[in-house]
Amino acid sequence: MFENDTIAAVATAPGQAALGIIRISGPYSRAILERLFRPVSDKPGFSFTPRMLHHGWIYGAPCAGPGSLPRRLERIDEVLVVFMPGPATATGEDVAEIHCHGGPAILRAILDAVLASGARTARPGEFTYRGFCNGKYDLPQAEAIAEMIAAPSRDGLRLAGARLAGAMGKRIHTLRSTLDALRAEVTLAVDFAEDDTSDFDAPALRTRLQDFLQEAADLLAGYKRSRLWREGALAVLAGQVNMGKSSLLNALLGRERAIVSPVPGTTRDFIEESIDLEGLPLRLVDTAGLRASPAEADSVELEGLRLGRDLVDQADVILLLFDAGRGLGSQDHKFIERYREKILLVPNKIDALPEEQRRFLLANASLLGLPQAAVSAKLGTGLEALASRLRELLMRRAELEGGIGASDTTPNLRQSRLLARAIEEGEALLDDLDASVPPDLLGLRLDSMAAFLEEIIGVSTPDDILGTIFSKFCIGK
Repeated sequence: MFENDTIAAVATAPGQAALGIIRISGPYSRAILERLFRPVSDKPGFSFTPRMLHHGWIYGAPCAGPGSLPRRLERIDEVLVVFMPGPATATGEDVAEIHCHGGPAILRAILDAVLASGARTARPGEFTYRGFCNGKYDLPQAEAIAEMIAAPSRDGLRLAGARLAGAMGKRIHTLRSTLDALRAEVTLAVDFAEDDTSDFDAPALRTRLQDFLQEAADLLAGYKRSRLWREGALAVLAGQVNMGKSSLLNALLGRERAIVSPVPGTTRDFIEESIDLEGLPLRLVDTAGLRASPAEADSVELEGLRLGRDLVDQADVILLLFDAGRGLGSQDHKFIERYREKILLVPNKIDALPEEQRRFLLANASLLGLPQAAVSAKLGTGLEALASRLRELLMRRAELEGGIGASDTTPNLRQSRLLARAIEEGEALLDDLDASVPPDLLGLRLDSMAAFLEEIIGVSTPDDILGTIFSKFCIGK
């Protein structure tokens, strides 16, 4: 529930830094600044100029905790402060910020002084939630703030920025306007069902509904197109034991992350790291090796094999490593039969091959009709070509799904699920039209579709869902 009290929190990341910011929002924001701040000039009659930084000192009792108002104020830090009167602020309320040095002890002491002067600690996402409640953002814009902070790449940042600018809300409002017109038409047919002048045009309704569904489907397709840039791709290193998966992981990372050993079963769980492929975020996972006889593995390694299979099923691309000198084994061929569509073959240990054979492998981009990139994980040979080939495959897959453009509006997971439910209800409505269902029942379908759209933009979103959304924000946002 919305509370009209004054909240405060550290708005910068934890740890030591050159600068830190404490944000205050609510009716007592200015009063708290007036109590704790002293300008350097200390001229009589000082008053805060809205939206202007003022240089001075923050006072308080470093040992004071929340609720214990200090009797004597002491200097804490030299700061810049700004007061911004509502409603023209991010929260729609009076807001104050204290820009101080970024040491944890300094931030804690200033925050304690603010809390002792009448504020309370903000809950996660409460600043943004207040902005949402006060009409500063629609729900997709509020979600986009957290998504921008967590964006794993520049493209992910750009997509979140489009939602923050209101592009998603505009698209949903357009769809909802179309539905409102259809609802009005159906309502008119119901209200004047006994009137001879009533003219319910079912074919025209079908045409307009199909246009709505096509536009909604185009918007929903953006979720799939943008997933790699928004969430990152998943690449899994697979292959038989001792094929060099852990060595390749270390080589791609440029540091030792996985234990490398000739002993079978050394990788008993899975190891995950993130790398950047020229702006495309990639989760790279090293899994336990394939075994011809799983019975040879102990219970811990068997659990690692099971986890590895789950990851392989989820992978966007699988790097199947094998010994270039020995070729593919029977286990590898069985694996290829199952996962052919997303396999990148990686012949490893080419450093042990004759020169002519090594050059042949490095020059060929395919084997058995599958994409290939030969490497020596031990010496680092072929790593750049492997990274380039890997990115090419992921980009090609995204392009087959439509790609993303500079002006794309893409829903997040929550929004896409609601949009899909609206589409399902619309398709059921088409079936109802074919079955000559009465207009009053058609109206119920349209009402349901409108409710899903309204939940996307926060017009009728249940409080428990709002709580879940904003609880994922950081405390100072």
